[in-house]
Amino acid sequence: MRVLIQRVSEASVSVTGEVVGRIGAGMLILVGVGQQDGAAEAEWLAKKCAGLRIFKDSRGKTNLSLIDVDGAALVVSQFTLYADTRKGRRPSFIHAALPETAEPLVRHFAEYLASHGVPVEHGRFGADMQVALVNDGPVTIWIEREPGV
Repeated sequence: MRVLIQRVSEASVSVTGEVVGRIGAGMLILVGVGQQDGAAEAEWLAKKCAGLRIFKDSRGKTNLSLIDVDGAALVVSQFTLYADTRKGRRPSFIHAALPETAEPLVRHFAEYLASHGVPVEHGRFGADMQVALVNDGPVTIWIEREPGV
């Protein structure tokens, strides 16, 4: 399972012109699910995101977590995080989980993140989404958890 985290001052996701999720300061978390991923990977990554110290303290040091700053998370499914671009010019997505596997795991990730006290908003799985954000810093971090590790 893979996540791409962006520290944001605000973010939203819209589907056909309707805002379906919006947060203020916090994290936009793009979530990709691989074929072998399960609940253990989702839980490990959610806990890591909740506790990741990427927010500034009173002295300007990146010492605080999402929980510490009372931030929110906008979770958006992103199967393209599993793009394989090693051959040719057209990405392959053969390592991404099928929707019937990925959707419950993205939901589980979001629920586990919320269980740590983080307010969570969502995109709409499988929809053509427009994501808007103000990247704070900018801070963008990639985290991956291989199945069974």
